[in-house]
Amino acid sequence: MDATALAATAAPPPGFGHFIAQSDVVGKFLLGVLVVMSIASWGLIVAKGVTQYLRNKRATTFLDFFWNARSLDAVQAELNTHGARDPFSHLTAHSLHAQAHHARYGAAKLSEAGTANDFITRTIKKVLDEETTQLESGLTTLATIGATAPFVGLFGTVWGVYHALLAIGMSGAGTLDKVAGPVGEALIMTGIGLGVAIPAVIAYNAFTRGNRVLSARLDAFAYELHSFLTLGEAPGAAAQGGATVRPLKPAAAH
Repeated sequence: MDATALAATAAPPPGFGHFIAQSDVVGKFLLGVLVVMSIASWGLIVAKGVTQYLRNKRATTFLDFFWNARSLDAVQAELNTHGARDPFSHLTAHSLHAQAHHARYGAAKLSEAGTANDFITRTIKKVLDEETTQLESGLTTLATIGATAPFVGLFGTVWGVYHALLAIGMSGAGTLDKVAGPVGEALIMTGIGLGVAIPAVIAYNAFTRGNRVLSARLDAFAYELHSFLTLGEAPGAAAQGGATVRPLKPAAAH
């Protein structure tokens, strides 16, 4: 067996392991960044996916109870028993508390200035802002990963191709088989970058749409809840959930 055959036999096969073994500190650092991005992305995807499922399930249960309750006192009793575990019950609990607090103490502080209608309106707006902020938590991270991961992978590829071409130039072996292997290995980084970015982008779009739908439902519910607390009736209440709805009686002053 001649020297060329021995060299070909001794050379490790091209692939991901060989690429990592030949990478310098910059290449390994970029790969580490992509691994961290992937872990963070999938952690957010799983956490927000489970949270969104539980939130929607609990919201449906609460809305079914709310629109079939005989009075706001019954709703208050349900909230006292089981607590507020979704945006709709959270909004209702704060609104009922605002109504009862203003009826008992009036405008004792600047934050409570104005009529009961004004105080309830401010409370509803505050809770809506809090819920919107909570819904959007983590989406910025997913968007950042989806936008930057391909470029991190591309930079790793460019860096790998650059060093591969330098090594080939120094060895003087510029044949196709000597060039294709190192360059092909360097392209692995681009593939990893895309593999990290694609799930993050898909999840971001899915969560954004789900949050937009929930926010629209919450805004509509807030309008009708405000009407119940201030006027004693909610326009369009019968359309909620496709169920026959009895007008709620205002909560008794405590």
